[in-house]
Amino acid sequence: MADRNTRFFDSRWGVVLVGTVIGVVASLLHEAGNPPNMGVCVACFERDIAGALGLHRAVGVQYLRPEIIGFVLGALFAALTFGEFKARAGSAPLVRFVLGALAMIGALVFLGCPWRALLRLAGGDLNAVVGLAGLIAGVAMGVAFLRVGYTPGRSYPTYPFVGWIMPVLAVGLLLLLIFRPEFSLGGPIFFSERGPGSQHAPVLISLSAACLIGFMAQRTRFCTVGLIPNLLLMGDTRLLGGVGALAVAAFVTNLLLGNVDFGFAAQPVAHSHQLWNFLGMSLAGMAFSLAGGCPGRQLVLAGEGNGDAAVFVLGMVSGAAFAHNFALAGRPDRLVEGAVQVGGPTTAGMVAVVIGLVVCLIIGVTMRGRE
Repeated sequence: MADRNTRFFDSRWGVVLVGTVIGVVASLLHEAGNPPNMGVCVACFERDIAGALGLHRAVGVQYLRPEIIGFVLGALFAALTFGEFKARAGSAPLVRFVLGALAMIGALVFLGCPWRALLRLAGGDLNAVVGLAGLIAGVAMGVAFLRVGYTPGRSYPTYPFVGWIMPVLAVGLLLLLIFRPEFSLGGPIFFSERGPGSQHAPVLISLSAACLIGFMAQRTRFCTVGLIPNLLLMGDTRLLGGVGALAVAAFVTNLLLGNVDFGFAAQPVAHSHQLWNFLGMSLAGMAFSLAGGCPGRQLVLAGEGNGDAAVFVLGMVSGAAFAHNFALAGRPDRLVEGAVQVGGPTTAGMVAVVIGLVVCLIIGVTMRGRE
C-alpha cells in the first residue's frame, strides 16, 4: 500500500491533486480570515513572523503565521513516515542566506511570493500577470546559468541535530503563538491590531491546512519555480499540471465565493507600478532558481532535515526585516478622495532590486563547475 501511495504522489495526477488542494485551501483560508488574495503567501507570512519577533517594526504586518509552522511540521511528518528525513548541509550556506534575503526583497517589492502571484491572478488581480512574467524571466536566467555549469555545490550528510533545528524552531514559534508571552513592556511578541497582520484565520484551521499542504508537497516535490528548469532542461511537464491546477482551483473557488474582481488598480495589498512588479519578481525568480526551489519548497526541504534550505528560509526572514527597516518593500495602491494613487517601491527599493539582480548575476557567473 505504501508503494502504491508513493507511486501516486510521484505521478502527474498526484501533483495535480496537490496543486488543487493548495488552490482550494488558500481561497478558503481567505474566507476564514486571512487577507484578500493572500490565503497562502510564504514571503508575506515570513515577513509577518519577522515583525512579530521584533525584527522590523512595521505595525501592520506582525503575526506569528501558523501556516509557515504547518508547512515545516507537515513535511517533517511525511519525511519521517516514509523514511525520507535526512540531515544534510554544506552547500554554500552563506550564498544561500544572501539569496534568501534577495528573494524576499524582490517578492516584497512585488508584494507576494510565486504562490501569491497565482492567487492574486485567481482573484482577478491582473498585475499578477506582469509579476508572473517577471518570475518566468528570472527563473529562465537562473536556468541559463545552470546550462553553463552553475552549482552551489553538494549537500552532505551531517549530524541529525542539524536536521532537527528548523522543526524545533517551528515548534517554538507555535508555542509563542499559543501562549503569547510578553518579554518586556511594549516589546515582543508583537501582534498587529490593523493591516494585513491583523487579518488571520483561526490558528487551528490555519495550522491544520498548512500541515496537510506540507505533507502533500513533501510527497510530490511540488515547486512553482522548479517547473521551469524541469521543462527547459528535461522536457518534464509534471509540475506544470500542478501549478495550473493551483491557479484554476483557486479561481473556481473564488468565483463560487464571490471573491473575483478583475482589474489593475487598487487591488488588495498590490500595486500597479508594472516595471517594478516585473523586476521585483525577476529578482525573486532568479534567487529562487539559483537556490534550487520556491519558498514553499524551501520550507518543505527544511522540514525534511535539509540545513541548506533552512539557511535560505532564515535569509528570507532577515530579508523581510531589511525590507521594512530600510523602506524597500512596495506600497499598495490606495484610493485618495476617489482617485487611485499608484503605489510601488521607494527609490531605495528600486536601487535594492537593481543591486540584487547584479549580485545574482555575479553568483551565477562565478559559481560554475566546482563540486
